[in-house]
Amino acid sequence: MPTQIVIEIAPAEQARFRAELRRARRGRWLTLPILLLLALHHSPSEIASVLLCARSTVYATARDWQRGRRWPEPVRPSGPPCFTASLQRSLLALLQKTPAAYGWCRTRWSGATLALQLEVQRSIRVSAETVRRGLHALGWVWKRSKLAAKDNDPERAAKRARIRGAYERLGRRAALLFADELDLHLLPKVGSQWMPQATPVEIMTPGKNERRYLAGALDLRTGRVHSCLWFRKRTGLFLDWWNVLDRAYPARRFDRIYLVADNGKIHQAAAVRHWLQQHPRFHLLFLPTYCPRANPIERCFGDLHDKVTRNHRRKRMHDLVNDVHRHLAQNGPWRYRLSEIYHAAEVTQALKKQSALVSAAVA
Repeated sequence: MPTQIVIEIAPAEQARFRAELRRARRGRWLTLPILLLLALHHSPSEIASVLLCARSTVYATARDWQRGRRWPEPVRPSGPPCFTASLQRSLLALLQKTPAAYGWCRTRWSGATLALQLEVQRSIRVSAETVRRGLHALGWVWKRSKLAAKDNDPERAAKRARIRGAYERLGRRAALLFADELDLHLLPKVGSQWMPQATPVEIMTPGKNERRYLAGALDLRTGRVHSCLWFRKRTGLFLDWWNVLDRAYPARRFDRIYLVADNGKIHQAAAVRHWLQQHPRFHLLFLPTYCPRANPIERCFGDLHDKVTRNHRRKRMHDLVNDVHRHLAQNGPWRYRLSEIYHAAEVTQALKKQSALVSAAVA
């Protein structure tokens, strides 16, 4: 016969346990056992006795299921029991500063470091796992940060206003393109992919890295990308690319082509200015410094990295370049709109000012 196990629990402790169970009343973790036991043809009295709940809870669960409420809303935890409001405020205060401000030789807070710092400040001992659960309950997550450049261009509003003005005045025989350069490496960019849990996928390195430089221009109206490839990132790449655009937009169909580019040196070289003087239908507009959101081709190049260069297994640069050209030909067009930053109040004001100056000059 099996050994009978008897556990002695004080009545007050039993009452506390029952109170904890009542917190899950009509919630997911109580509803599911009730539904399963009802499916096994147990009576409401038996279920209430086994699950230590009231028979009314069993009846209410069965009624909700019969009315079509298939999956009850889960009960979201409010955080570890030891995380009082005062302790939560202390934790959030720590997160507002770097660990170095408290003497730690670290740049980021970890769960263990936060637990130790709380013990020093509040004399409360909690585990790193408890801190992690508490942060999740407060709406904090562990994720990768992103780099952000300081937008300190004094002409940022005026530059965006010129681009927006060209876009709003765009006629049938005009085109607006956004340009940028992309570095292609034979050494693949590493990214996430599906793999067995205990067997990481390995991507072999090429041994010796090779590079190519792609100059591209996104036509905002058609979503098509025009590109040119070089071995080095020099002014010659930009000039060759201008010639590509000259052939793609013949003078018999296009009177004016606006090209928007960043403030790179190869975009402002004397040879580029000389080429523009010889081709008056082309107009070069500059983006604000350190403002990638203003250039929609950045999203197009991000899509290229995601579908072609990340985790690629090409051993020859020629094959990788062919993959890039095939992507640009098959996966487009990329019909992106102007970013919302072009419609900010300061840009609208700068655009009105520029329009007034043009009207005064014409008059």
